Amino acid sequence: MKGPTVLDTDLEVFAGQIADQVESFLLATQAVAHEGDSGRAIPILLLEMAQISLAGARLGAQVDFRPSAEHQPDVGMEGDMDDLRRALAVALGPVDAYSFVFDPYDLEVVESLLSDDVTSIAADLENGLRHYRRGDVVEALWWWQFSYVSSWGNLAGAALNALWSVVHHARLDVENPLDEEVVAVADEILVNRSEAPD
Repeated sequence: MKGPTVLDTDLEVFAGQIADQVESFLLATQAVAHEGDSGRAIPILLLEMAQISLAGARLGAQVDFRPSAEHQPDVGMEGDMDDLRRALAVALGPVDAYSFVFDPYDLEVVESLLSDDVTSIAADLENGLRHYRRGDVVEALWWWQFSYVSSWGNLAGAALNALWSVVHHARLDVENPLDEEVVAVADEILVNRSEAPD
């Protein structure tokens, strides 16, 4: 079934909701990256990854959007993603490297970096947001939907599971197969939560 190429009121509201979630993700990611505090970065990124995954699932449940032009219009240069990647790598420290099953029906295990994957997700989302801000709302929806299905949806799921794993070990204090540095980050999460005001 071919999707819409023009806006109606419901679609405009939907696009606004997705844009708000995208902007929240981008702002939070930049903030935790440059704060450089692993104990805060992990739970905040876990929350943001869950929320942006929900936005992606909502996009995936829609009919396919169709851009009005064959080629994407130029929306200028993307932000400095290399700076974000470096800052995230520092903030995440020993929990940056992880592995995940790329395709659960193929069972191929992939070694990756959370800093790379979160940055890749941010780049895809920012590209769509630039379309949205210049008024190309259907183009933005098409790009967010296409990139979710082809790329960042899988990365978001993998990153979410990795971040959950760190919190899991921190909260349950289970026998941990991770190294001492990773355990220290998990412990720091517990310390930050216990010191946080109610």
